[in-house]
Amino acid sequence: MQIVQEQVCFGGRQIRYQHDSKVLNCSMQFSVFLPPQAAAGPVPAVYWLSGLTCSDENFSSKAGAQRIAAELGLALIIPDTSPRGEGVEDDENAAYDLGLGAGFYVNATQAPWNQHYHMYDYVLNELPALVEAQLPLSGKRAISGHSMGGHGALVLALRNPERFVSVSAFSPICNPSDCPWGEKALGAYLGENRQMWAHYDASLLLMSKGCTLPILVDQGEADNFLAEQLKPQALVQAAKQANADLTLRMQPGYDHSYYFIASFIEDHLRFHAEHLG
Repeated sequence: MQIVQEQVCFGGRQIRYQHDSKVLNCSMQFSVFLPPQAAAGPVPAVYWLSGLTCSDENFSSKAGAQRIAAELGLALIIPDTSPRGEGVEDDENAAYDLGLGAGFYVNATQAPWNQHYHMYDYVLNELPALVEAQLPLSGKRAISGHSMGGHGALVLALRNPERFVSVSAFSPICNPSDCPWGEKALGAYLGENRQMWAHYDASLLLMSKGCTLPILVDQGEADNFLAEQLKPQALVQAAKQANADLTLRMQPGYDHSYYFIASFIEDHLRFHAEHLG
């Protein structure tokens, strides 16, 4: 992996890397914040998954997470939201919710998407192996994300609890099998067999598999997507059925924007730091 850009930030290093991904069959960029403690030895990491239309740069520049990550000694690993580059398929109508910037953190099985769109395997396996081999990371991981990325964080943690110590999300798509964003993306990437969709639906996974990890979810009450797309109550009902450790905080006045994330990112990083030790 090669450094594209590097800046000093709160005594640590904010770095953007480029590498050739075998899983995605294209060149990818991702961002990393290494706290000042990383100069003395390996540190734990929080993986951040961003939402629709975002890249790895949105969270790095808008969330204000580096200050508290530097205090806590946490690395931040921030992948892109989809494959990129020449030859990577996009929606033929250039829709924002399918194709580039909208990988939904699944392993696509349907053509033409299955040539590149394997973001689940990329985030779970290829990216951690790469950064943990080349950066001062301890191998202890937590995961978080926003909207589509909140969906991805929950799914990855629920399916692989041995890989993470905690999971959190802002405004996650909680029940993608039953919302327009999810039905469109899962139908395109995975086909019409809804049994396959269940592998990428946090509410259905929680009901069927349970969860031993602590889960923190923040949701803005003024979010325009709350009722139609996000459906946090489906996750709450699943958690009750599974007796899972879910904390859902409904935040009055907050919408779906990065102002919401910036307002509560400190809470989420402190939550993860507690479990990362």
